[in-house]
Amino acid sequence: MQYEILGKTVPTVEVTLNRGEGMFTQSGGMAWQTEGVQMSTNARGGVMKSLGRMFTGESIFMSSYNSEVDGAKVAFAATVPGDILPLNMSEIPGGMILQKGAFLCAQEGIELNVEFTKRFSAGLVGGEGFILQKATGNGMLFLEVDGDPVIKELAPGEVLKVDTGNVVAFEPTVKYEIETVKGFKNIFLGGEGLFLTRLTGPGKIIIQSQNFSDFAGRIAALIPPRN
Repeated sequence: MQYEILGKTVPTVEVTLNRGEGMFTQSGGMAWQTEGVQMSTNARGGVMKSLGRMFTGESIFMSSYNSEVDGAKVAFAATVPGDILPLNMSEIPGGMILQKGAFLCAQEGIELNVEFTKRFSAGLVGGEGFILQKATGNGMLFLEVDGDPVIKELAPGEVLKVDTGNVVAFEPTVKYEIETVKGFKNIFLGGEGLFLTRLTGPGKIIIQSQNFSDFAGRIAALIPPRN
């Protein structure tokens, strides 16, 4: 399999497949394809996994695209301005924990499973949901990033506090907790919300420069109300 990331504002990853190779994505994630690609839609992994995806904010059904010829192309587009980040999961044996909305598409050798945060309170109060996804397997995984991706390698015990909407993914070795912003003025005047995600190393983390939900909220606040 070969791939090329096209565009800069709202990018697309175009994948070239040989006979027998395949990709899968959320239902509706495909942008274009050439002749020779067979599409199938199903509850990938069974009913329970599908329900788990629903709680992570992903679609219940997944669409698979399998090539019947050599050199067929299929493309998957981002949904908001940002970037597409390719990860070779063969080089990440422990897998990656994904925040909701981060998954774009992957080769058929990648497995997506529901992942619960270690502490129930992290999801109960954090605003991003306590059900995440864990990606494992061999092959390419493509993540959708709002704005620009920032990759950091945390040392053992090193802590980084991130706005919950700016977390994209992290290795399972990273400890994930939610903490409340301290101080009355910080909460009500700081403009950063009530909670921060506390990530403690060791391990790789991926964060994004933009929280599109916050951006959309600001645009919505500028829209005049209907009479």
